[in-house]
Amino acid sequence: MFEKFKQWFLNNQRQQQRQKIADVMRFKNAVEKINGETYFIAHAQITDIPEILQVEQQVYGATPWNESAFSQEIRRTKDRLYLVVRKNDRLVAFAGCSFSYTKNEAHITNIAVVPEFQSHGIGRFLIRKMMRKAVLLDMEVMSLEVRVSNVDAQRLYKKMGFLPGKVKKNYYFGDREDALDMQLNLNYLKGNE
Repeated sequence: MFEKFKQWFLNNQRQQQRQKIADVMRFKNAVEKINGETYFIAHAQITDIPEILQVEQQVYGATPWNESAFSQEIRRTKDRLYLVVRKNDRLVAFAGCSFSYTKNEAHITNIAVVPEFQSHGIGRFLIRKMMRKAVLLDMEVMSLEVRVSNVDAQRLYKKMGFLPGKVKKNYYFGDREDALDMQLNLNYLKGNE
């Protein structure tokens, strides 16, 4: 009898956890004000991929990820969240995050803002959205990699509480530039969101 109860209890817990994840990963598209400007924020769709690749091209001069990689990521709705930002129906930014339930870690996989919209608070806004989702999922750490040459992004991440870690040699495909690993302890945010 105890074994049946134990199994029922574990199944019930797993079901509740799956429902919590599904609820948290849901994102309601919205019009948002960022530094006084109005933007449309939406859950990324497969149809957004060509524009996402254009943003990558503008920001990085190449497309580090291809259509197939983005398609696989966007389809993983249980442990990934990809958001796009539009201004007057033009995709001007995107961000992606993976959530590892076994490691209790959220990882910013991609973030890019077209050059003319950089320094408008969009990147910070997107990271905060991902941080809120990670806290709701009881993640303890948020991590990301950033090019060692991208000091502007590093400065933003440091202002947001990310701490620099180790350097990953030859990390980026193509130019083989090193990446700086950065991490944020999310435990201090719990209860403040």
